[in-house]
Formats: sequence, structure tokens, C-alpha cells
Amino acid sequence: MKRVVLPLIIIIAGFGLAVALIATGPKLEPKAVVSLAPLVRVTTAEPIRLQMTTATHGTVEPRTESELIPEVSGRITSISEAMVSGGFFNQNDVLLSIDPLDYAEALEQAKASLARSESELDNAQKAHKRQLDLARRDLTSDAQKDDAANRLSIAKASVREVKARLSRAERDLLRTEIRAPYDGRVRSEKVDVGQFVNRGSAIAMIYATDLSEVRLPINDEELAFIDLSLSADGITENTPVTVTLKADFAGAEHAWQGEITRTEGELDPNTRMLNVIAQVENPYEQMGDRPPLAVGLFVDAEIHGAMFDNIVVLPRVALRSENQVYIVDSAGKLRFREVDVLRIVEEEVFIQAGLAPGELVCISPLDAAIDGMPVRIPDTTDVAKR
Repeated sequence: MKRVVLPLIIIIAGFGLAVALIATGPKLEPKAVVSLAPLVRVTTAEPIRLQMTTATHGTVEPRTESELIPEVSGRITSISEAMVSGGFFNQNDVLLSIDPLDYAEALEQAKASLARSESELDNAQKAHKRQLDLARRDLTSDAQKDDAANRLSIAKASVREVKARLSRAERDLLRTEIRAPYDGRVRSEKVDVGQFVNRGSAIAMIYATDLSEVRLPINDEELAFIDLSLSADGITENTPVTVTLKADFAGAEHAWQGEITRTEGELDPNTRMLNVIAQVENPYEQMGDRPPLAVGLFVDAEIHGAMFDNIVVLPRVALRSENQVYIVDSAGKLRFREVDVLRIVEEEVFIQAGLAPGELVCISPLDAAIDGMPVRIPDTTDVAKR
């Protein structure tokens, strides 16, 4: 009897325990189905008025550069303190002097020759006048009259010749002082006191400091965004093209303002580049801690171009093909949109048409995007705005 009852009691107890566990166990609660739509980042389209710029670079050069060449020969007697590499000078400063003694003597000789020639001319005029008087009274021959006229012509020619020599002697004496043709700076020199220099031999290289120039190459496609052309009226005073030059110097970045004054008029057939010339006035003028715009300095240039209205600036990743972007509509659906791309510069794309103000543009990479597919975006307060 015990063999039958004991197993039965165990079975009943196990069943009761199972019922109690089921009754007191955790209950499953229904949950909403989680959306599998991808989460994307967006930016808001905000049309703005924008001035286009073109980035380029170049090296500062002087607008006017000259070789200093003496016009007379001689030994150098004095040199200005400015006649050193890097020295500054003003217009009409005496940069160096050549021994004037020989030229002063030549001037005196020319003056003496002029006095003698003028005396001979006076005698020839008197003799010619006498011959004319005698000829009216038939007291002289035609040969004597012609001889007097010939001597008068020779005397006049002699005076003209001596006056020319005198003028040259005066100029040569003045040329013994070599004066600065403009305000400028010495790039290099190769003379010293006591050195003999010859007429026509270069003794120094100088340049003007009133203006500096920078030769800036730009791509021919950039002409669409800058008010420049290859025609004669491509640059006018009414529409100046400004440029900002920047350079790192002495551990800091400095900026100078200038203007594009001309183009070189032709494209490089190999690079398709057009060289434009920027000018900066008074490059050596000191302004605060800014250094002078020295010749030879390498600068980055930003040319300020034309103004465009209703331009939307997007990150480069927003452009899906040559002219397509993804829009997230009010229903959270992805829409393909054709746009008019004005320009692409580095990591930015400039959209000229095709986007309405306030539209959300997807900037996340999507491998298998489908027009109309649902997407999720962060909270609107987190949407990136430009």
C-alpha cells in the first residue's frame, strides 16, 4: 500500500509546485514594434546672399625694378649710407658720387671754345656785311662775296657744335652724382669708395617701394565668379576687384589688402591658368605689429568676386551625384531632389536653385537609398543649421 500511495503523493506535490511557480512567475508584457528606419543627420537649407572668393597664392615682387647704371666713367668718391643691400632711399637722394674733376675741366674747355666760336662768328658777320656793302657799289668781286658768306656759315655751324659740346659737358658733370629715380630700396650692390666704374656697367639693383605686386594664377573656370575678363575694359575703377593677402611671419599670421589691377591677357596652354596681378600700395608702411609686405614673401591670396543671391551652402557629402541631394520631407520620407550646383569648393557645395528655405537635407551616407524610404532624424533642436 505504501508503495502505491507514496509515489502518488510525490506526483501530486510536484504538480502543485509547478502550478504555484506558474502562478507566481513573471508575466510577458506586449511592446511596440521598433522601427527599422535608419537614423540620419540633416541640415537645414537657408538661402543667403554670398560673395564668391577664389583662393590662390603667389610671391611678392616690386612693381618697378631697375639696374643702377652710371652714365659717365670715373672713380667713386662717396657712397650714401643707403647704398647697402636692404637700404631705403628717397627720390633724388644722391646714392653715389664720381670724381667730377675731369668733367669740370671738360666743361670749362667747352665754355672757352664757345667764347672763341662766338668771336669768330661776330667777325664773320662783320666781314660778310662789308662785302655786301661793297657789292652794292660794285667794289668787290662775286668770289670775295661768296667767300665771306661761306666763312659766316662755317662760323655759325661752329657755334652750334660748341654749344652741343657744352650742353653735353654740363650733363656729364651732373651725372657724376647718381641720384635715386624714385623712393625705393636697394636689392643688391657691388661698388665701394675708390672703385673705378665704367659708363654703362650695372653697379646696383634697386626697386620702388610705392607699390608691390603679386602674380596670382587662377583657373579659367574661376572667371565666372570674379569680375575679370581678358578684354581691355575687364577691370575698371567703378568695379574694383579686391584681394586679401595673408602670410605667416615671425610666428603670426598677417593680412594686407590690395586690388587686382590687370590680367596678363592669355591663358597658360598647359595649366589652363590665367595670371592676374594684385597691387598693394605702400607695402612698407608700418601698421601696428604687422610687418611690411617685403619683396620675396610668399602669400596666400583670397580674391573677392561677384555677389550671388539665394545660395544654399551645404557640406560636400550632401551631394549624391553631380546634381542630386536627398531631402527628408515632413512625413519622414527620403526624397531625391535635382538641384542646380553653382560651385564646389573643397568641402562645400554651393546650390543656386532647387531647394526651398527650411527644407531638411540629408548629410549622412546611405548605401542603398530609395526614393520614399522612411528615415529617422534626431530631435529638431539637434538639427544642424548653417
